Amino acid sequence: MIAAKLKAAENDAVIAVENPFDGSIVEKVPSTGAEALDDLLARARRGAVASRQLPRHKRAAVLEGAAALIDDRRETFASTIVAEAGKTIVQARKEVMRCVNTLKLSAEEAKRSAGEVIPFDAYPGSELRQGWFTREPLGIIAAITPYNDPLNLVAHKLGPAIAGGNAILLKPSELTPLSAMKLVEALIEAGLPEEIITIAIGGVDLGKALVSAREVRMVSFTGGFAAGEAITRSAGLKKLAMELGGNAPVIVMADCDFDKAVESCVSGAFWAAGQNCIGAQRILVQAQLYERFRDAFVRATAKLRAGDPSREDTDVGPMISEDVARRAQASVNEAIESGAILLCGNLRKGSLYHPTVLEGTPPTCSLWHEEVFAPVVMLAPFETFDQAIEMANDPEYSLHAGIFTNDLSKALEAAQRIDAGGVMINDSSDYRFDAMPFGGSKYGSMGREGVRFAFEDMTQPKVVCINRA
Repeated sequence: MIAAKLKAAENDAVIAVENPFDGSIVEKVPSTGAEALDDLLARARRGAVASRQLPRHKRAAVLEGAAALIDDRRETFASTIVAEAGKTIVQARKEVMRCVNTLKLSAEEAKRSAGEVIPFDAYPGSELRQGWFTREPLGIIAAITPYNDPLNLVAHKLGPAIAGGNAILLKPSELTPLSAMKLVEALIEAGLPEEIITIAIGGVDLGKALVSAREVRMVSFTGGFAAGEAITRSAGLKKLAMELGGNAPVIVMADCDFDKAVESCVSGAFWAAGQNCIGAQRILVQAQLYERFRDAFVRATAKLRAGDPSREDTDVGPMISEDVARRAQASVNEAIESGAILLCGNLRKGSLYHPTVLEGTPPTCSLWHEEVFAPVVMLAPFETFDQAIEMANDPEYSLHAGIFTNDLSKALEAAQRIDAGGVMINDSSDYRFDAMPFGGSKYGSMGREGVRFAFEDMTQPKVVCINRA
């Protein structure tokens, strides 16, 4: 097991990975402290040399081979996600297949993105020069990943980094490190030299040490705004790519496909127990449709089964911990005290927080303008299209937005006017294809994920010019 090879802290500290649903210990893994940085960097240095020397076809073969291994063991990987992250088994299986696709896309990128010819003769005096640029690895990349997609979000860091010939210092969430470890094991089994990826599982001090290390050329981070700001203060002069969450609006126009809008918005709001950075948080409904939509949405939400994530018929599993669920409920209670009306939910038992729907939430509430990251959604009516756009753009950051309408002109106008990293038309905000550019807009927008785009961030051009004069 990879866990046996991790560099533990001097006191042999361990991290107990708990099942969010029942609190049982899934596994214990060594905890790495900041004092291990020198050893981690020494291994990463060797990994950077090995990765740079790995031919493109070999990088691609490793990524394809790991994808095949994970596909063959999809139930084992899905069960691991359920056990450590609390995703339902149905959702976990989909995450596994997305990981397979992410690795396959990375394999293609390893073979395809080599650079291009530069037309030197486009400038007078350079007619006898010719050349090209290549895409070269940065070296050592620090990758820090969250708990909500413990397999595929790790693949989004590792796949493009390997394709680009880099070494990776990987710090997965302390809450969900097991899926990351299994992914690394699959890559090594597929032929990746072991030193190319170095896993370190630890706390804030370890993270600060990794991102501030001078030899680290890039930090790729997915997580919250507070942690992202702390990284920018510690990182120094290096590339930063950050996906920092959102507060997704979905606009529902009166001319939409009603049933599709309701079904998609329910799924978009409560997938992964709402622990989804592009999950629908604010659903804005045209006034003449509002009451009908609200009633249908609440009925559909009430039918969702919350409970044991290992059961095939469970729709909503637990949140990652009881503390997180308690904070989500506190935010809802704050909104209710400020005038929001509870339509359903707001029931909590341990880490299990039932899908919750509010209306009339004052825009001054934190729930309206901050990321909730919980199975909580707010409904609000609007009178005019301009008002809907203004409401959608209210928060200072945004990943995705959605709009449901059969008016193509309105849909395209919304796509132009909504300030978000992506606008999904006749889809909930939570749609994502792993090849598309993915990232935020407005405050905190730093880079893009999506395999091709991450690959470009994780490599740098080198120009070769031949003077024939």
